[in-house]
Formats: sequence, C-alpha cells, structure tokens
Amino acid sequence: MWKRKDLLGIKELSADEINQILDQAVPMKDIIKRDIKKVPTLRGKSVINLFYEPSTRTRTSFELAGKYLSADTVNIAVSTSSVVKGETLIDTGKTIDVMGADVVVIRHQASGAPHLLAKHIKAKVINAGDGAHEHPTQALLDLFTIKEAKGSIEGLTVTILGDILHSRVARSNIWGLKKLGAKVRVAGPSTLMPPGLGDWGVEVYHRVEDALEGADVVNVLRLQLERQQKGLFPTIREYARQWGLNSRRVSLAKPGAMVLHPGPMNRGVEISPEVADGLQSVITEQVTNGVAVRMAILYLMTGGGVSDVPR
Repeated sequence: MWKRKDLLGIKELSADEINQILDQAVPMKDIIKRDIKKVPTLRGKSVINLFYEPSTRTRTSFELAGKYLSADTVNIAVSTSSVVKGETLIDTGKTIDVMGADVVVIRHQASGAPHLLAKHIKAKVINAGDGAHEHPTQALLDLFTIKEAKGSIEGLTVTILGDILHSRVARSNIWGLKKLGAKVRVAGPSTLMPPGLGDWGVEVYHRVEDALEGADVVNVLRLQLERQQKGLFPTIREYARQWGLNSRRVSLAKPGAMVLHPGPMNRGVEISPEVADGLQSVITEQVTNGVAVRMAILYLMTGGGVSDVPR
C-alpha cells in the first residue's frame, strides 16, 4: 500500500516507491487501450486540478486519468478564480479542502508552493510542477517510457540535453534515474547549468557531441525563455546550431537510442523536426504514458493496492 499523503518530489521517494508507481502504470495503460476507457475504481472521489501556470499535457492527462478511473474531476482556471481578487494560495486550498476534495493537483510558478499547500490542507497534494524545482509526474512517465522500451533502467546511459538551469523536469529526472541505477549525463551551455551540478552525481559535458556518444537515451529539454534572463546565449539560431538535437548528432548515440522530450517542443530550436518525428522518437508515447502514470498515482494515493488492481 502507498503510505505517503502527498507526492511532492522525486528526491524524497525511494527506488521501491518509484517502482511501485511504474508497476501500477502497466495495467492502467491497458485501460487506455480499451474501446471503453472506464473503470469504477475511484467512484466517489474528487480530484481538483489547480493550475497557476499554463499547461496542455499535464492538466489534460490528470483530468483524463481521474475520469478514466471514474473520479469527479474539476479544473480551476486561476485567471477566472478568486486568486485575481487577491486570495492567497493557502486560502484557496482551504476553500477547496472544506468542499470535500480528496486530491489537489497543483502547478505553481513558485518553488515550494505544493509543499506549503500540503501543510495546510487535509486533501492529498500532487506536485504538477513548481517553479524550476521539480516535476515528479513528468519524471515518472519518462522513467516508465524508458523501462517499457528497454526492460530496465539500471545500467543505461541517459543524456539530458539543454536548459538544465531552469528545468524542473531535469531535476526530477536526475533524481529518479540515479535512484534506479542509470548513469546520467547533462549537457548544455555553461550559462544554463546550475552551480554545483557536478555534486548531483552526474557527468557534466560542455560539448553536445561528447555527451551523446554511446548514450542509450537522449532527453531533450525545452528552452524555457519565459523563465530566463536575457543574455544567457547569443541568439535562438546560435543555440540551435550549437545545442540543437539533429539527425547528425543523434547518430552519435547508440543504435536504437530513444529520444524523449517533455513538450511542448520548440521545433527547429532544441530539436529538429526530423528527429522529433523520427523512428527513435518516443515523444507521443510519453504523452500516452503520462495518462497511465497519473492514473497509477491517483489510484495508489487514494487507497488502491496491488491486490485489487483494476483489470
């Protein structure tokens, strides 16, 4: 049985807890493949999606995950809520809590916002991305995608490429990959690398070609212009030329290496169209797996166990 009240980050999870979620996602993906994608597992449960930042994949997949499991799902658009009138995060959370919410899924521009909310409400809290801190469910779906294709994560070499400094996806992936035994490389402009990155137990590269050579998996990060200060690199064109993943660079990785991207993609910037749509790309599979993994998380966090997996 799942024992944590909240899911706030990958860094705090054990390898066993990560694997529990990944294992649970397998039967959930089977549900998605059915003609009728509905099981009564979470009937009577309520899931609130509270998003302070824009989202397509994460918010929609959480909504579908809840509906496929028969939970009642509500999306709160912050732009049309009492937040614009000055209501604080804690007061918004308490309001949702006393309405009987079972799970609150929150995305917030401030690092630590889900942790603050979790301390003040009884409902379970899932971090759907907080600032540049963590994005645990994205890392879990990436891990599931890799494990599904490769059979195991232990011993793989995974290269994370791009804007490491501003990426919550990079942080969560690094923690998760290392806990499951992968060797992690990171590469990007020095101005987009966080201080002390080498202390995270990863190999740091300043040439993309060196980082890609012999990699089993390449995870390309979006260039997050909305979080950046100006002057971190000359131009978008220069970034694409120096760091963009193209077919020539992909060929440096191992034959059959997987290419991942958390989306949304800046085509022609961090990744070329021929790579994004190529045979090695599993980007669309990541989206499907995101629904399965989030179904597994909702299921486990609301009391589901291995013995009563929906079939």
